[in-house]
Amino acid sequence: MAKTANISLRIEPDIKAQAEAVFSNLGISVTDAINVFLHSSILVGGFPFQPRKPKYSAETLAALKESDDIANGRIPAKSYSNAAELIREAQESLDAED
Repeated sequence: MAKTANISLRIEPDIKAQAEAVFSNLGISVTDAINVFLHSSILVGGFPFQPRKPKYSAETLAALKESDDIANGRIPAKSYSNAAELIREAQESLDAED
């Protein structure tokens, strides 16, 4: 059957590049991968896998919120004069946990 329909979608450039690398290693294009997904979806009558919401620990959720706050300028990002300063603070933080 000739392919005569087009699907247009927007995706982050980095995600597209990563997907191209993954599928290239499998010897197929992103278009071929999308076709496999669509055919599989039709065969099973839905997603060809179980979609799940990721479960994050409270610590991970707090880190995600902090990174979002830093990225959006709500809190200032830490900076260090040199790598030794960063390592020293990280070690102090680890020592405080013990």
